[in-house]
Amino acid sequence: MTEELQVEDKRSDFASPESGWRSGIIFLLGLCLIAAAAGALLPRAIEPEVNTDYLTSKVMRGDLAVTVTEQGTLESSNNTEIKCKVRGQNTVIEVVEGGAQVEKGEVLLRLDTLQLDESIAERTKYAYWSLSAAYRSQADVARSEIAIEEYEKGRFKAQLMTLEKQLAVAKSTLTSAQNQLEHTQRMFARGFRSELQVEAQKFQVKQATLEVDLKNTEIDVLNKYTKEEEVETLRGNLKATIARHQADHERAYADVHRRDRALEERKHCVIRAPRDGLVIYPSAAAWKNAPDIEEGATVHKEQILLLMPDLTQMQVKVGVHESVVDRVHKGLKAIVTFAGRKVEAEVSSVATVTSPAGWWTGNVVKYDTIIKLPYEKGLKPGMSAEVQIVMATHSDVLMVPVAAVIETMEGAFCWVKTESGPERRSVETGDSNDVLIVIENGVEEDEDVILNPLAFVQEAQLEVLRPSDKTRMNEIRNKKKEEQAEATQSQSSGDEPHEEGVTPETKETSGQQSKEEQADSRQRLPALDELRRILLPEHQRDEQVGDSENRPSKASSSDEDSSESTPLKAGRPAGEQTDTELKSSETDDKIEPEADTEVFEEPATLAGENADDDGSSDEATESPAL
Repeated sequence: MTEELQVEDKRSDFASPESGWRSGIIFLLGLCLIAAAAGALLPRAIEPEVNTDYLTSKVMRGDLAVTVTEQGTLESSNNTEIKCKVRGQNTVIEVVEGGAQVEKGEVLLRLDTLQLDESIAERTKYAYWSLSAAYRSQADVARSEIAIEEYEKGRFKAQLMTLEKQLAVAKSTLTSAQNQLEHTQRMFARGFRSELQVEAQKFQVKQATLEVDLKNTEIDVLNKYTKEEEVETLRGNLKATIARHQADHERAYADVHRRDRALEERKHCVIRAPRDGLVIYPSAAAWKNAPDIEEGATVHKEQILLLMPDLTQMQVKVGVHESVVDRVHKGLKAIVTFAGRKVEAEVSSVATVTSPAGWWTGNVVKYDTIIKLPYEKGLKPGMSAEVQIVMATHSDVLMVPVAAVIETMEGAFCWVKTESGPERRSVETGDSNDVLIVIENGVEEDEDVILNPLAFVQEAQLEVLRPSDKTRMNEIRNKKKEEQAEATQSQSSGDEPHEEGVTPETKETSGQQSKEEQADSRQRLPALDELRRILLPEHQRDEQVGDSENRPSKASSSDEDSSESTPLKAGRPAGEQTDTELKSSETDDKIEPEADTEVFEEPATLAGENADDDGSSDEATESPAL
C-alpha cells in the first residue's frame, strides 16, 4: 500500500505545470536547431555542383614558331663507294673494321678466289681450242680464194686449149676425108673404083664432119656454162669458208675474253683503299641489326661493300610526314641537335616521291628530306640527330595552348575562367604548332583559358554532341515541311479543310516528333557519361562512375513524378531526393533546352511556317546559360 502511494506521488510531481513548461521549451529549442541545420544544408543539396578545379593558362602575346621535328642520322653527301666487281656470289674472307682510318693502297677486303681460279683454267682451255679452229678456217679461206684464180687462169684455159686442139685435128681429118672422096669419085668415073668404095669414102667424110661439130659444141659449153658453174661453186665455197672462219674467230675471241675477264676479276678480289680517310660499312636495312659485310658473308657484283665519306660535306636525312610535306621546301631554316650541340642549317632538297611504306615503317608515309650541315669538326656518319624544321614564324600574336580550343561544326571555341564560371568564347584561329595556336580574335591578353574543357566543362561536352542533334532536327523539320505540302495539295484538290491548314495526321506526327525529341535528349545522357569517363582524370572518373550507377534514368523518374501516389523508397519520405538525383535532374533540365535552341535557330521563313502551324508566332530565343 505504501509503495502504491509513492508511485502516485511521483506521477503527480511529473505532471505538474512547471515541469510541462520546461519540456515544451526544450522541445521548441530542438526544433529550432533542426530547422537551422536543414536550412544550412538544403541550399547545398539544391545548388548544382560546380567544378572550380580547372587547369588554366594565360592568353599570352609573343612570337610563335611553327616547326616539325623528326629524327634522322648524319651522313656524307659525297661518299666514295667501294663496290664488288666480281660476278656471281662471292664469299668475304677478310674485311677491315668499320670506322677505321686507312691509308691509300691499304687492303680493305679480300674475296675467296678458289672458284674463280677453276674458271680461269677452264676458260683458258676453251680459248686455245677456239684459236686453233680459227686459224684452220683462216687457211681454208685463203685456199678458196686461190682456187678461183687458179681455175680462171689455169684449169679453164687448159681445158679450152685441149678442146681447140682436138677441134683442129678433127678439121684436118675432115679435109683429108673430103680430098679422098673427090679422088675416089674421079677414079670411079674412070672405072678404077667401085661404088662401094665411093660410099665408104663418103662415110669417112661424114664422120669427120660430126667430129668437128662435136668439138665446137664442147668449146661452146665450156665457155658458156662450165666456166660459170665452176666459178660460182668456188665463190660459194669461199663464202662458206669465210663464214666458218668468222664463227671460229668470234668463238675464239669470246673464250679469250672470258679468260681475260676472269684474270681481271681475280685482281679485284683484293680491294685496296683508293685514298686516305675513314672507312664505314653501308647503312643496313632498317629492319636488320647486322651489317651485310662481314667475314663469311656472301656478296654479289655491284654491291656496295664499303664507303669512304667526305667529312667536310655532311648532311642529315629525315622523313617528313605526308600531312606537312607541302609546307616544307628548299631553303627553310632547320635546327639540328646532336651530341649536345645545336647547329643552324637549311633544307637542301625534298623528295617528290614517298619512300616505300610497309610493316617495318608502321605503314607511315614519309618523304625523304635532306638537311645540309655546315662544316664542323667531330661529325661522323651514323650519329643520331634531331631536326627541327621551321615552317613559319609569327611575330607579336596572341597564343593559347592547343588543348584549350575545341573545333566543332560551327567553328572554334574556348572557355574563359570568370568569377561567375566558365564563359564560352567563339574564336578565330590561325597557325599552330604542337603546343600553341594563334588566336586572331575572341579573347584578350592575360585572360585565363581552361585547358581540356571537354573534361571539366559540361557545355563543351554538349557542344561536341550538337552536330548530330542538329542533323536529326533538320530531318524532322524537312519531314514536317513535306507533310504540310501534302496537306496543302489535298486541300487545293477539294478535300475538307482543316483548322489553320493543319491536318489531324500532321498533329499526330508533330506529337510523335516531340516524343522523339524527348527520347533523343534522354539518349544523350549515356553518351555524356561515356565522354566524361574518357576525358575526366582518373580520381574524378571513379566518382562520376559511382554517381552514374546510382543515378536513376530520366524515363523512370518522369514516370514516378507523373504518378500521384508514389510509394516511399527504402524508408525515405516522398519528395526527398539525394544529391545524385538532384544532379541528374539538373543535367536533364540543361540538356532539354539545347534541343529547343536548335529548333528556334532558324531563318525568318521557317519561323513563319512554324507560326502558321501553331496559330501564333514564336520568337527566336537564345540558348540559356549552362
